[in-house]
Amino acid sequence: MNIKKRESTDWLLKQVFKAAGLVTIGLLAGIFLMLLYNSIAFFADVKPVDFFTGSQWDPESSTSKYGIAPLLVSTGLVTLGAMVIAIPLGIFTAAFLSELAHPKLKTILKPVIEMLAAIPSVAIGFLGIVLVGPGIAKIFGIQNGLNALNGSVLLAVMALPTVITISEDAINAVPHSHREASLALGANKWETLFKVTLPASLPGLIAAVMLGLGRALGETMTVLMATGNAAVLPKGFLDAVRTITATIAIEMGEVPYQTTHYFALFAIAVVLFLITLAINLLGEYFANRLRKFHA
Repeated sequence: MNIKKRESTDWLLKQVFKAAGLVTIGLLAGIFLMLLYNSIAFFADVKPVDFFTGSQWDPESSTSKYGIAPLLVSTGLVTLGAMVIAIPLGIFTAAFLSELAHPKLKTILKPVIEMLAAIPSVAIGFLGIVLVGPGIAKIFGIQNGLNALNGSVLLAVMALPTVITISEDAINAVPHSHREASLALGANKWETLFKVTLPASLPGLIAAVMLGLGRALGETMTVLMATGNAAVLPKGFLDAVRTITATIAIEMGEVPYQTTHYFALFAIAVVLFLITLAINLLGEYFANRLRKFHA
């Protein structure tokens, strides 16, 4: 009787988890189809070539320019800068916490790092305006610190808790026998860390980077406040930029309903959705290949 009851319970739980997975996939597909449906109306008025190759985003002008290139370059620039800062800092911090930090120091640092994720993005953006921006302006001798570099620094801070936490879990998952074998062969702690532990945890580190990248790509309020919001092609990190997420946040509340401008915002949302999906799939692909290689 107990065996039958256990089997029925296992079957029921399996169906519940299966249904939860299907609901999640259905919601994701529904969001994408909704975005795609509204985007089709935009491409009925604007040629896809003009949309993807246009160098101006100015829907409110008399000629109505809908070129996504400035938004794509701005988003890529800010995200690239954030990852250049967050990836090495996050992975090395995770390695320090996992391998080198004293237990008492670790009990202090871990909650502090995790508390960074609880800071509202509007507070981070405010710090960018009153602290980081003026500092950048003073260092580089420019009038205004609201630029891509400001946004990159702030996004790096916001991505760090994700990168550090998942990287530390990946490093801790490496069996201690790997470290012991390396030390037994004469390697020191640093050689063991860089030649054994980090390479063995590479699939998890890639997952950490991908999640941190997704955090940076999807952030809205911080980049809206701290990057200057200039929808032009930037020449470098010291230029004002406007990301895709900031554009949607700024314009969606004021755009007339079911106009070309309205549908254009859905079109750039589809582009951002596909970019994020491609990055996640690519990260999962390489992580799986590395897992098979290490196995």
